[in-house]
Amino acid sequence: MNILVTLNSNYIKPLRVMLNSLMINNPKEKFDVYIMHSSLTDKDLNYINQILEDKGHSLHEIAVKDEYFSDAPVVMHYSKEMYYRLLAVKFLPTDLDKILYLDPDILIINSIEKLYNLEMDDCLYAAAYHDRAAVNGINRLRLKPYGIDEYYNSGVLLYNLKLQRKEIDEKEIFDFVEKNKNSLILPDQDILNALYSKSIKPINEILYNYDPRYYNYYKLMSNGKYNLDYIIYNSSIIHFCGKQKPWKKGYSGRFHSLYKHYERLALE
Repeated sequence: MNILVTLNSNYIKPLRVMLNSLMINNPKEKFDVYIMHSSLTDKDLNYINQILEDKGHSLHEIAVKDEYFSDAPVVMHYSKEMYYRLLAVKFLPTDLDKILYLDPDILIINSIEKLYNLEMDDCLYAAAYHDRAAVNGINRLRLKPYGIDEYYNSGVLLYNLKLQRKEIDEKEIFDFVEKNKNSLILPDQDILNALYSKSIKPINEILYNYDPRYYNYYKLMSNGKYNLDYIIYNSSIIHFCGKQKPWKKGYSGRFHSLYKHYERLALE
């Protein structure tokens, strides 16, 4: 399986936990992990490589030179690194047809085989949208000129690289940001939805992009089906969205103890 991560050094420790959870719960898989970055040190890369190499997996570095996006417009406190996951197809090896992007603030608690082997049809991506009327309504309104039906989360993305090489236009992305830089809230996610939402295949958010902040909502809306047991035994990906992260002091959200369990395992 091909896995893509884009990050800077601030996310090295969460990445360690995510990768270990991925390997623990997919023991039969061989992973090729592509790290796309512009600032990681040799020490950072050696550390990540050791995590993977010790268990028979491979690290592939994709270093993006600062000058490559020197003319790209940026938004507020977001850097040009926001383009990395959107333009990854330009940097990945041309013999890859598929890759799964994962944010570092994720736990993999069951197999991702079904997700990875999903038939992509004629879609550029597969992703989950969080099915809450208020969230989707606000984002549809914000991006009204682009006629989006759902607002997809960019933390878990399955790429159809073969089609993206034909369809993804760097200039179109840069022009969109330049035109909308004063109204973008989550830049990479807004770009993804505005330009490509009609070519995104929806995946089940409960199984592949579960947001623990909404545990009570999911449970209520499913008449109790999506309880703790269901998530533990069925969900593959728990995504700790938002500003509060389980590796930080003071976190008190759902599944904190589960995260700390995998954090401990990552240190062994």
